[in-house]
Amino acid sequence: MIRKKKSNYAMSSRSRAAIIGACVLAAVVLILLDHGAIRPGWVQQVKSGAGSDARDFTRYHGGVFNVVKIVDGDTIDIDARDGRHGHTRIRLWGIDTPETKSDRYGVMYFGPEAAEFTKELAFGKPVTIYLDEENRTRGRYGRLLAYVQLPDKRFLNELLVSEGYAYADTRFRHSLYHKYQQLEAAARGARKGLWQGITRDQLPQWLQRHKPKLLVDK
Repeated sequence: MIRKKKSNYAMSSRSRAAIIGACVLAAVVLILLDHGAIRPGWVQQVKSGAGSDARDFTRYHGGVFNVVKIVDGDTIDIDARDGRHGHTRIRLWGIDTPETKSDRYGVMYFGPEAAEFTKELAFGKPVTIYLDEENRTRGRYGRLLAYVQLPDKRFLNELLVSEGYAYADTRFRHSLYHKYQQLEAAARGARKGLWQGITRDQLPQWLQRHKPKLLVDK
């Protein structure tokens, strides 16, 4: 009988200790949350980001919109409201054209030509927007990341690279990553567009840091 009572008492002690431990842990978590050591906002941002992606796909993917402004060679505005903005700003997925309006870099080599090329192909025309199903829908500045199909079914992103007006942007992975690299290699080989006379120091800094084997003046 004594052994049984001790055993029952021991089991009760373990259960009581487990319950107390759980309560202490819960209290610690609540304190950390209250003081910001654990940030529920981060989890909230991840969830809201996923929800934003879903909304973007529903609203834009496969939709036809008119191009109302050419911001740069790789950036355009379409006639769809985006929050408080009257138009949706699109950053073309997978490419980077030389800057024309950057406060930091000014007007870069072949930037105006790239912007004009985009303007000739897309301004005032209906384009079809495609998002990357394996990637996020928004970039760092809230711009929609998209592949833009022209009325003639060609893609603006690809044309800019293949005709030598843009670089294949290797900083960010996307579904057409390797294809764009191949298009750029072909444009370099044919000395199209900016590849006719660009020097290494005229390349964007991110590309210089990658130290690519480019066919440019040494």
